[in-house]
Amino acid sequence: MISYATRADLLGFANERTRAQQSSLRESAETRSPAGTTFLSHSTKDQDLVVGAIRLLEGHGGTVYIDKKDPTLPPYTSQETARGLKTRIGQARKFVLLASPNSKDSRWVPWELGLADGYKGMDKVAILPAVDAQNDTSWTNWEYLGLYDRIVWGDHQEYDAKIWMVLDKRANEATELSRWLAK
Repeated sequence: MISYATRADLLGFANERTRAQQSSLRESAETRSPAGTTFLSHSTKDQDLVVGAIRLLEGHGGTVYIDKKDPTLPPYTSQETARGLKTRIGQARKFVLLASPNSKDSRWVPWELGLADGYKGMDKVAILPAVDAQNDTSWTNWEYLGLYDRIVWGDHQEYDAKIWMVLDKRANEATELSRWLAK
């Protein structure tokens, strides 16, 4: 049986750290080079979930990069802004989309996902749904999100335990999250 990360799970992962530690974790993800990292795409309205998502991914061997607004860029979207974002996504090794109702309404998140798909291919892109209930699959109805592998909490037959894994729903196969992040 599989289940998705809930908003409560991600908030809990974040709250296991002090505010200062959360701030430091976020700052590290914002200021490191994106080269070789896992690009974590998210809506700016989901800031409360980002630290939990970073902890989940980095707890499994990933190094997370989150894009923040570069103060040297103009306050409006421009070709320069687009070029910078394309470069950063292209440099990252993996791409994870933190999917929530807010990401569906974002102007940037779908574009970032399209760029990642084009640069990386579907095998290096995964969706991390942040749902209200563990078995909520409503996010898969969002036109294109259901096409991608998803990060789930599920039974691992070999270990007889629950682990975080990346599920390829089409092939009905899963890879341990740590292995997926490493390859």
